[in-house]
Amino acid sequence: MHQLAIALKQKGYEVSGSDDEIFDPARSNLLAAGILPAQLGWFPEKISPQLDAVVVGMHARDDNPELQKARALQLRIYSFPEFIAHESCHKTRLVVGGSHGKTTITGMIMHVLKACGRTFDYLVGAAIPGFSQAVQLTDAPVIVCEGDEYPASALDPRPKFHLLKPHIAIISGISWDHINVFPTWEQYLQQFAQFIALIEPHGTLIYNQEDATVRQLVEQCQRTDLQLIGYSRPEWTVEKGITFVYDHHRHPVPLRIFGEHNLLNLQAARRACALLGVSDTDFFQAISSFTGASRRLELLAAYPHSAIYRDFAHAPSKVKATIQALRKQFPGRKLIAVLELHTYSSLSASFQAQYAGCMDEATVAAVFYSPHALALKRLPTLTPEAIRQGFQRDDLHVFQHVDNLLSFLEQQDYQDTNLLLMSSGNFDGMDIESIRNLPMQSNPSLARKS
Repeated sequence: MHQLAIALKQKGYEVSGSDDEIFDPARSNLLAAGILPAQLGWFPEKISPQLDAVVVGMHARDDNPELQKARALQLRIYSFPEFIAHESCHKTRLVVGGSHGKTTITGMIMHVLKACGRTFDYLVGAAIPGFSQAVQLTDAPVIVCEGDEYPASALDPRPKFHLLKPHIAIISGISWDHINVFPTWEQYLQQFAQFIALIEPHGTLIYNQEDATVRQLVEQCQRTDLQLIGYSRPEWTVEKGITFVYDHHRHPVPLRIFGEHNLLNLQAARRACALLGVSDTDFFQAISSFTGASRRLELLAAYPHSAIYRDFAHAPSKVKATIQALRKQFPGRKLIAVLELHTYSSLSASFQAQYAGCMDEATVAAVFYSPHALALKRLPTLTPEAIRQGFQRDDLHVFQHVDNLLSFLEQQDYQDTNLLLMSSGNFDGMDIESIRNLPMQSNPSLARKS
């Protein structure tokens, strides 16, 4: 929301806003843009007939006094994705959907378009190197959006990506998530069927043909007006820890990312960029310098024979793909993998069976979860035994307190070993410097921080 406010201010709109809590980086960013509210809280007197629009965030409830005033004045009220759709109604809309890979694919497309000197707007869910904001709205003819299947707002249960109605849509893969919103697999799957149904007439669907669920959904699609473009992994090799793909001339192209899931992401971005007029030559030249989105296999520290990575992985398919990526990129190294259960789905006892086998390829596997997170989500107690049973790994280490997790990590042998931290949260506020300072080698001062 604060990124949208800044983007609209930069577009020349007069922008104001309210919230009951504002934390960094939002606070510092709003202050720098000159639109930080003078006071925290809700002030109905700010809402006047002169306002052109009111945009509500995810936490605005029916009883919000400013929202009630806006309704009384019959002002135009939008959810976040509704307003993005409104501002981009005359643009070519490219929307990236899927249970995983959305941020990376969106970031890849943004990176390539920028490298090629193209003018475009965007909406992305994480920091992308080379971009100072997560939202940009100008008079550009194209907008590239990460499309989330989560509800548009507390007042509008429609998935965000249903409101964007793309001309070019991407589905990267489908695996059950958000069970607090979609309690059954069938309900979750239906959201993607509807996403396809909402593609603009004579639009294009780019889809992961290696994902059986996506492939079946496309085969069942009744629309005959859509252009369907499937993609799969390209040919690739790994040499001395560097992944190479082959371009259309069979020339090897070195990448700064790795993992089979990222190779699929690259292919989706390649197909989308081609539809926007980017040649294969320009695409491969640009993609070779893409370093990835924030917290997506992000390198925290590197040593001669070990490294520390962190990743946003939290759903079972994401966890499995991230672990496999590191194992294949560094086959000679052990892997210590730590997963934080942080989302509603991952902290639900009924969902634990979905994690069966997803950490099997890690040499040492550990799971952390906070009783405080359970309390905030009003979930019942989750026992370590239930987690081990769900993951189907008897030697799984389970921790509920950060100090115990850190003590465990400090005792590990990191000779020829990578450490992987996976979470959509922050390990209950764990200091990242304490991780960088683990005894990864005899002389930790040799660490190279990313």
